[in-house]
Amino acid sequence: MDSTKLTIAVDAMGCDLGPSVVVDGALQASEAHPGVRLLLVGQEDVIRYELARHKENPRISVLHATEIITPDEVPTTAIRQKKDSSLVIGLRAVKAGDASGFVSAGSTGALLSGATIIIGRTKGVERPALGTPIPTKKGFTLLLDCGANMDCKPSYLYQFGQIGAEYMQKALGVTNPKVGLINVGAEDEKGNVAAKEAFVLLKESGLNFVGNIEGREISDGVVDVAVCDGFTGNILLKFMEGFAKSMMGIIKEELKSSAISTIGALLAKGAFGRVKKRFDYREVGGAPFLGLKSLVVKAHGSSDAFAMKNAILKCIDFEKAKIEV
Repeated sequence: MDSTKLTIAVDAMGCDLGPSVVVDGALQASEAHPGVRLLLVGQEDVIRYELARHKENPRISVLHATEIITPDEVPTTAIRQKKDSSLVIGLRAVKAGDASGFVSAGSTGALLSGATIIIGRTKGVERPALGTPIPTKKGFTLLLDCGANMDCKPSYLYQFGQIGAEYMQKALGVTNPKVGLINVGAEDEKGNVAAKEAFVLLKESGLNFVGNIEGREISDGVVDVAVCDGFTGNILLKFMEGFAKSMMGIIKEELKSSAISTIGALLAKGAFGRVKKRFDYREVGGAPFLGLKSLVVKAHGSSDAFAMKNAILKCIDFEKAKIEV
């Protein structure tokens, strides 16, 4: 694809920290990809006020939207009633072909509902899933769903395995990716009703399904794709983020506890920095919804400018690679 023709729409109003971090992140992303046009969607006066703090960038334009969907609103109701929200207008820009992809740090539920209604699902997919890479000993494992679908039918979990495996093959060239179902035990008969039925579907799917995996096995990298409902996945993801942050803090305190350990810390500073980077969600930036007809990337609600920049860059990379699952 000719990057000079690539346009990415960005929800300027959905981030918890406000439009300023979205604008800053967009400008940083634009500097990294000068051939890409960014379309900031939201209240024009607010966005232009933030843009005025910086040097004028002709590659960034504004698409006006008067309304904002907040995380506390019922997703389907908000999509139906707030037709002039930044989220809806951004998705419509993609649907109309005015943008190739859309990035938002707004309500996950509203983004899923809006994307499903406005953009539509790929053939054979009942519910799109939010997939994000989580670090492991062997690299990373794709976790899906990680927050889009709180309640899942067995058929949803089965399809998550399918689209996750396809993504790993197309995006990263992983041959015959291993798929596992997150469960409370490794035995075939473990789990609730949905997990047991999903196990059967996955086992008969023709995928490289290795069976049930427990939460403690994920970090060992035993699978390339870890399947679960969005409720479980989101808790797992947020726990990992918090645990990694806490552990780095604990290690930092211990390394400062004596002169010898402080010297050791200085010698190992580079290694600790690399570990911290691997567990920093801001480095990933955003996660794609898999199973949609067009590209939609969800950024963390509490993203700062650095995270928003990376979410936009991730969307650009996905679109250039023409990854469709």
